Amino acid sequence: MDKLHISLAAEPIFHIGPVAITNAMILGVFGVAVMLAILFYAARALEQGKRNRFLGLLQWCFEGFLTQAEDIIGDKQTARRIFPLAITMFFTVLITYWVAALPGVGVITWNEIPLFRGLPADLNFTFALAIITVVASQVYAVRKHGFFGNIGRYIKNPIKDPIGAFEGILEFIGEFSRLIALSFRLFGNAFAGEVLLMVILLLTSYAAIVALPLVMVFEIFIGFIQAYVFFVLTLIFTSLALQTHGHDDSHSSSLDHSPADTSKKAAVAE
Repeated sequence: MDKLHISLAAEPIFHIGPVAITNAMILGVFGVAVMLAILFYAARALEQGKRNRFLGLLQWCFEGFLTQAEDIIGDKQTARRIFPLAITMFFTVLITYWVAALPGVGVITWNEIPLFRGLPADLNFTFALAIITVVASQVYAVRKHGFFGNIGRYIKNPIKDPIGAFEGILEFIGEFSRLIALSFRLFGNAFAGEVLLMVILLLTSYAAIVALPLVMVFEIFIGFIQAYVFFVLTLIFTSLALQTHGHDDSHSSSLDHSPADTSKKAAVAE
């Protein structure tokens, strides 16, 4: 490798009709295939009653992450409905990030274009994951609050409830900020990691056989952190969508119940 080739966008390698197949898509297909192979193997092995350290690690990972999902969401039944999406995001980001750290990524070229590029280093991919997460959180919010109840989180009468109207605007802006945060955070870290690997390879030359493994281990660690952060943010954003504004609940309770009724409920609870 005698020169550094850096492109912010994924580059097309060939076309299938009008569809451009990019270097990120090529490595991404491989990463997703590896992920599915691992998970299908684990599911089949557990059904057959097989046990080994690898299966134990996966099972421990699932159980630990499920417990964390229940803690973040606050309701076990809701958490178990949301968990499949969040854990899928985790493994997708993790495996596709890790395969981008394999030797040859960014080095092997085709018509002077890197043949392989990590899928998380493609903004289209990270943006798609963020859209799925935000849309899914809205679906869960509609299931809990109802269609008009969910819209009511954003649109309120500014005359009757000016504070609530302002909160609704902030909540609406927050949805877009979450979309940007999810997509650009992952893309920025993945892209920077690939550039770092190529720079180390270019600078160290023949000593790369010593330097690169250390950087690869670092990138594997960063990949786990990024996948975990995406998992947690998916749960947090969904949890925020399921919540109602506290002042609405307290206001309605003060209107619907007299002080006597409140004192009776407190006595019963005790």
